[in-house]
Amino acid sequence: MARFSGANHYRFLILWCCLFCILLLCFITNHSLLTNDDRRPRWSKGWEQRLRSSAHPRSSSGATVLVTGAAGFIGSHVAVALKNRGDGVVGLDNFNRYYDTRLKRARQAKLETAGVFIVDGDINDREIVKKLFNLIKFSHLVHLAAQAGVRHAMKDPSSYIDSNISGFVSLLEVICKYAKPLPAIIWASSSSVYGLHSKVPFSETNRTDQPASLYAATKKAGEEIAHTYNHIYGLSITGLRFFTVYGPWGRPDMAYFSFTKNILKGKPIEIYEGGKGGVIARDFTYIDDIVKGCLAALDTAEKSGGGKRRTAAQLRVYNLGNTSPVEVGRLVSLLERLLKVKARRVAKAMPKNGDVMYTSANISLAEKELGYKPTTDLKSGLDKFVKWYLRYYNQSTVN
Repeated sequence: MARFSGANHYRFLILWCCLFCILLLCFITNHSLLTNDDRRPRWSKGWEQRLRSSAHPRSSSGATVLVTGAAGFIGSHVAVALKNRGDGVVGLDNFNRYYDTRLKRARQAKLETAGVFIVDGDINDREIVKKLFNLIKFSHLVHLAAQAGVRHAMKDPSSYIDSNISGFVSLLEVICKYAKPLPAIIWASSSSVYGLHSKVPFSETNRTDQPASLYAATKKAGEEIAHTYNHIYGLSITGLRFFTVYGPWGRPDMAYFSFTKNILKGKPIEIYEGGKGGVIARDFTYIDDIVKGCLAALDTAEKSGGGKRRTAAQLRVYNLGNTSPVEVGRLVSLLERLLKVKARRVAKAMPKNGDVMYTSANISLAEKELGYKPTTDLKSGLDKFVKWYLRYYNQSTVN
């Protein structure tokens, strides 16, 4: 049998190394194309027509709104509500994989039925955002795109910086440089900014300099970023601090959603307790009430003035909650009654994962200036959620 000489063997190894490098380069190039260029919308005439049609309000007095995070829980509800009342609405969402994208695509289908077109793109992609503002004269931006979830920040901290800080700045930069006119901005902050503050109910005047999680820290940073762009560029900006939003089409990572899933499957559910038997309670706020608050913030937002504005541009922040905190154990009891299934409860000490013991909203400012008044109690809201859940997942209440 013929044997390779030392020189031939060396050439053979070099050849295979070269082939391997070429194949690796082809893979990386192809992957880059699939994950970047192919995510960008094709700027075809038909695509632009869909965009313009979606953005067109029914009357000349209607708003023209860009909703980021439109395939998300709150974003999808807000987009539909705006469209249903006659506003022009365009959505923007990157359909990330933080939770099941099939739910996000189902929301997208629901929005398309309502006449809302969602652009598949990221707020960090300045070319997409720039193109949208070049094509459409948006009067308002409802910025709801964000990396959500308190606990997930311990697993993937960079995603929170990328979306909640870098993404927000990138979006504002494009607006300030290319949007004509400058839109009024309504954006999602969070009740998490109150962090370790112990005085309840939480008021907008309370300190927010002790965040308990990275998620909270990024939302607090967002409020400071909003202040900066309001001061320098004259942007009209309203921040909304949402309190534990729940309801149909919700997020699977939320407690009420995962509890429902596990109760129906007969799996144990973990109920956290604080030190010395302290209970965990949340100011659960139904999605329809949150939507009303968002629309009220949009309707009362002043126009952005730009850098030549002589008076200070509008800068606001509001709590949107329900004002009736409920213990997590009570939440489980209500789900048991609605599902007609007994939960397998497992009590556990609350880990240091960024969660806080208690949230409660003082909404007097939103009541006074927005006319905000939540009307849905937890039992009624959970009843609507459970009916949606069973219908969407085609389940019965029998294990």
